[in-house]
Amino acid sequence: MLYIGLLLIIVVIFLLYMWKVAHENNVLHHQLLLKGEPEKVRLFFISDVHLRKINKRMIAQLTEHFDAVIIGGDLADNRTPISRIHDNLQLLTSIGPTYFVWGNNDREVGEDRLKSILQKYHIQIIVNDAVLLPTKNRFWLSAIEDTTIKEYSFEKAFKKVGERDLVVFIAHNPEVFAKVRAKYRADLMMGGHLHGGQIRFGPYGVHPNGSYRERDGVMTLVSNGYGTTLLPMRLGAKPQCHIIDIDISSK
Repeated sequence: MLYIGLLLIIVVIFLLYMWKVAHENNVLHHQLLLKGEPEKVRLFFISDVHLRKINKRMIAQLTEHFDAVIIGGDLADNRTPISRIHDNLQLLTSIGPTYFVWGNNDREVGEDRLKSILQKYHIQIIVNDAVLLPTKNRFWLSAIEDTTIKEYSFEKAFKKVGERDLVVFIAHNPEVFAKVRAKYRADLMMGGHLHGGQIRFGPYGVHPNGSYRERDGVMTLVSNGYGTTLLPMRLGAKPQCHIIDIDISSK
């Protein structure tokens, strides 16, 4: 009985630790150097919020204004209270103009309902299209529809982009990035969806851990995401959101 009791205590402590990790607020900083007319562009990227409430203190500490706040899909799912969606969007829109890309769970809220909420906060939805940021350089945010929807189109997402323009490509599911690199040019790619496997044992997980690295010559950000699906726990794949400082220079 003593051993069973000790084992139960260890299991409970371990589960509490995983719950604690899942509720961390980790903001990762990334740098990107590009060529063009000299200026600095700052992006904030968050994906896979799901049921989680965005931490007010974390947002309050982001004192500099962002040129674009990008929600990379799965802002919510069928578990998310509507009031929480409003609270989260109020925080995100406070730090810069905000853009939304559909994830595979967002429509569980109701497509028209979520669109209405996004419009209330003047959030621009990017679907198989590219949006030009108000910067010195011709700088695009390009994004596709959620890949579980057959109507997603890389061609439409890049149709407006010129050969010398700067472009950040966003897809909720980063597994499409290789297809994009094979046919189109992007300066940065960003996605989430995979949660870094969410629960990992050392190097082993259902999906690779998130990363910011060069892939086939393109800087690529795959985020672990901010929230969780199913179990509200994480192990070896910490929650994260991202600041990307882009330094554009003529050199």
